Amino acid sequence: MNEVLRQEKKYLISAEQMYRYCQYLQQVMIQDQHNGAEGYSIRSLYFDTLEDRDFVEKEDGVELRRKIRLRCYHPTDHFAMLEMKQKQGAMQKKRSLRMDREDAKRLVECDYGVLLRYDEAFARECYALMNMYCYRPKAIVEYQRKAFIAKENKIRITLDHHIKATESNMDIFSTRLVQNMVLDPYLAVFEVKYNGFLLSYIKDLLQICDKSELSVSKYCLSRSISTHYNF
Repeated sequence: MNEVLRQEKKYLISAEQMYRYCQYLQQVMIQDQHNGAEGYSIRSLYFDTLEDRDFVEKEDGVELRRKIRLRCYHPTDHFAMLEMKQKQGAMQKKRSLRMDREDAKRLVECDYGVLLRYDEAFARECYALMNMYCYRPKAIVEYQRKAFIAKENKIRITLDHHIKATESNMDIFSTRLVQNMVLDPYLAVFEVKYNGFLLSYIKDLLQICDKSELSVSKYCLSRSISTHYNF
């Protein structure tokens, strides 16, 4: 089980800004080993309660909240990561558990008992929460990500684009998902994740960014496909 506690700043930027930032960042930071020309693919299946509590709490800006997701990087992957993100004031705590492909498939089918096969306390916590609050698969979100890392302070910068989603098929390993764009393809989500303090050259980059800091939730976008967003 992996656990990360950090602060996150999010901005909505144009595609032109994204490519300009990437050119700068690759000169001063380490590129994620999975980066390609357009980054790498991420696919996440989000779970929520029957009454969509996590969605509503995010929309309402509740200070203490969580979201649970199952993540893979390609439909042929032999594993998936079960992740829980918890908002705690200015900090975000993320815990993750690597699951075998077959166990992940059973989780998608709401067979949460499969979590009891894992020794980690986090697996048992997810089992209790997902059963107690009747969590169910709600939406799949997929996008391309470019990521950069600063070794000095474990700072991670991500730029996510071409964000699409579906609420009709919950098979995270499907090769035939029919998805809709949920964010203008000429926009990208620029995110800085850090613990402690930001290095000066990253602060300078944020000052250049002409967009105000905001909260962009890919899960909330996926649950509002029919809603028109103006940013």
